[in-house]
Amino acid sequence: MNLSNLRPAKGSTKTRKRIGRGQGSGYGGTSTRGHKGAQSRSGYSKKIGFEGGQMPIQRRLPKFGFTPLKRTEYKVINLDRLQELADAKELTVIDTEVMIKAGLMAPKHLLKILGNGSLTAKLEVKAHAFSKSAEEAITNAGGTAIKIQ
Repeated sequence: MNLSNLRPAKGSTKTRKRIGRGQGSGYGGTSTRGHKGAQSRSGYSKKIGFEGGQMPIQRRLPKFGFTPLKRTEYKVINLDRLQELADAKELTVIDTEVMIKAGLMAPKHLLKILGNGSLTAKLEVKAHAFSKSAEEAITNAGGTAIKIQ
């Protein structure tokens, strides 16, 4: 074996399709573009979303719904997660700083506590919002739910 007899593996390469080089090549004449019409001409490019004259999908589908401008989005944490935090770090006060250090929220987020799971630890929880069930569960466990602004 030397450089003069190296070849690619069989079937690994294909020969390029040489278009517009006469009828004998099999790709002469219309050069694989079909007969007449815009797509056979040079310089053709269809508009974005053009579907051959049928009504395009962005016009067929109706517009619906709206997004409220003054919507407040909260980072939600459930009671079971609060219980895990209290058990792991032996905390009595849980607020946004604790959540940020635990990696559960970013400083820009607003915090909302939801009532999924159970809470047995007596905690002082400071958050921007509480669900009714979460507030009840915190007070039933002997803790306090404090809303912050």
